Amino acid sequence: MLIKQISNQLKLLSLIILSLLLSLLLVLGSGFSGKSQEDDIVLGMSAAFTGASRSLGIELYRGSMAYIEDINRQGGINGKQIVIQAYDDGYNPTRAIKNTIKLIENDDVFLLFDYVGTPTVTRVLPLLKNYIERQTYLFFPFTGAQPQRETPYEQFAFNLRASYRQETEGLVDNFVKINRRRIAVFYQIDAYGRSGWDGVRRALAKYGLTMVGEATYRRGTSYSQSLKRQVNILRAANPDAVISIGSYGACAGFIRDARDAGWNVPIANISFVGSESLLNLLLETGVKTGIDYTTNLINSQVVPSYNDTSLAAVSDYRALMDQYNPMPPRNFSSAGYKPLRYSFVSLEGFLNAKLLVVILQMMGDKVEKARLRQALEKVKNLDLGINAPVSFSAFRNQGLNNVYYTTVEQGQFVPLDSWQRLAK
Repeated sequence: MLIKQISNQLKLLSLIILSLLLSLLLVLGSGFSGKSQEDDIVLGMSAAFTGASRSLGIELYRGSMAYIEDINRQGGINGKQIVIQAYDDGYNPTRAIKNTIKLIENDDVFLLFDYVGTPTVTRVLPLLKNYIERQTYLFFPFTGAQPQRETPYEQFAFNLRASYRQETEGLVDNFVKINRRRIAVFYQIDAYGRSGWDGVRRALAKYGLTMVGEATYRRGTSYSQSLKRQVNILRAANPDAVISIGSYGACAGFIRDARDAGWNVPIANISFVGSESLLNLLLETGVKTGIDYTTNLINSQVVPSYNDTSLAAVSDYRALMDQYNPMPPRNFSSAGYKPLRYSFVSLEGFLNAKLLVVILQMMGDKVEKARLRQALEKVKNLDLGINAPVSFSAFRNQGLNNVYYTTVEQGQFVPLDSWQRLAK
């Protein structure tokens, strides 16, 4: 009886050992058959892939992936594939912080890339300083705010696009030239909105002018909400023009409510708005109401027109967007969202990726975090294919300064050929 019990226990023990060995072999097998983090160059991205501003994160990601996919199919960087590890922050600073910690500590990404938004990026900047020993840098965020361009954070973040100060200064300069000197501001009441508000204030001060009115809205406001109160506040100030610092849903809602009220004052938006997403909302409403909501609409941009195929980068961008048609990351719900064939946002993402690949290639066989800044500072008068030189140095962490102006004709944004058409 005792011998039989021992025999049964030995059989049970054997089964347990065999099960453990099989499990171990499966783990080892999956490890050898797959790719480890060290086999890839992993870029960490936190952006809005859901919520009222999801178009910005989705389109920036898609533009970058069009170029990255093409590079990967050519062998990547020294045989390593470039991968974007993307997390959704919904344009929420707290979630962006959590995502960044996860990207740095858990995912051990090579660098941070394509972050979206001022309120998110400004909250993440102190983390980069705290993680200084990990040498984790933020490359080419989709924001023109000042904090990542100034001490103490300029050493941790590198920008390709022009700043909001440059965009707002250009808008003010051009409005003043056509005798539209009474400027009002509609802005998002957070770090992003205040950054643009400050840019307008500084630009007006050059002419001895001040804002004649201002109205705010809360981050996350959607197109379906009413902006009539803000329209009434600014209309009462009798401005010659309004500069909007906001996201596409709220800014489109402001334009809709202004035009519905019969107020056709020129309204200008800056690049972060997401021009195509804003325009699509206005065109859809216009079909229903019979009103042209695009009259006297101006948007500043930080990349050239995606219809200008005389530019090599634009031609490549369109071809690769058509060829690969990148989709949003699969782990995010993008139900009801129709990706844009082309957009200013995805073109910016494309250029971000193109410049990053140049920097990675400059490091030769040793693609290491410690050599990133040195490689970046070697970029001098580089033309990415848009007829605008890109340069960096130990004292310059922004590559481009160009600002472009667009208006709407026949249902699409086109270069604004003359500001005189808006003259007072």
